[in-house]
Amino acid sequence: MYTLLIVEDEELVRTGIRRLVPFEEFGITTILEAGNGEEGLRLFLAHQPDLVLLDINIPKLSGLELAAKAKESRTGVKIAVITGYDYYDYAVTALKLGIDDYVLKPVSRGDVYEVLRKLVDKLRAERQQSELRLLVGEMMSARGNPDESDAKTAIAQSIEDNIGNPEFNLTALAERQGFSPGYMSVLFKRLFNVAFQDYVLSVRLERAKLQLLMTDMKMYEISAALGFDNPNYFSAAFKRKFGLSPLQYRERTKHP
Repeated sequence: MYTLLIVEDEELVRTGIRRLVPFEEFGITTILEAGNGEEGLRLFLAHQPDLVLLDINIPKLSGLELAAKAKESRTGVKIAVITGYDYYDYAVTALKLGIDDYVLKPVSRGDVYEVLRKLVDKLRAERQQSELRLLVGEMMSARGNPDESDAKTAIAQSIEDNIGNPEFNLTALAERQGFSPGYMSVLFKRLFNVAFQDYVLSVRLERAKLQLLMTDMKMYEISAALGFDNPNYFSAAFKRKFGLSPLQYRERTKHP
């Protein structure tokens, strides 16, 4: 859920924006207001909002100065400036400084709706990319560092190759590596610091997160693709590990 800060010295403009725009469509649950730049900066530093809609020509601290300080404090914040035609050149300058968009006065409901949609879309896209980078990093770490033993690399690759096979177990892994099941169990625990079944379950659930982020596959399809015999068990295991059901995770990520 997002927080929006509106910085505009004309109260009628602030009231119009607040009353006419369906903020709930964008997941905006908190709206802060300021009538000048100094007040706007104070609110920004105190609440660290996700979105800022501000007039360029405001008293005490200009919109450009406020925007620069806001970006310095929180680089990921999305900012759109409100400007009249007389200040259009300032809006162009603002865009070059990293401001995300602008709205020309007189401000209409449609203009504000569209600019907020763009800003929220940017936030969601960046959040998804961040989540994907984190997942890929975790996956690469799980495969082990280049200086680790050949045995660990071979075992991890064998699991990777069979991640969608529900019949793949410790005995099958031992046979592939030429070890007895008992020795394989001890070796696996020493190399990975976790039991075989816990490791495989963790890998499958991490893959499930990627599938939920990158595809529109149904829950039972993801479950089957990752080697789960029972979709209900998949959902329960996912919720135990991440605190959310697969559907809740997909919704939270795509529609925060």
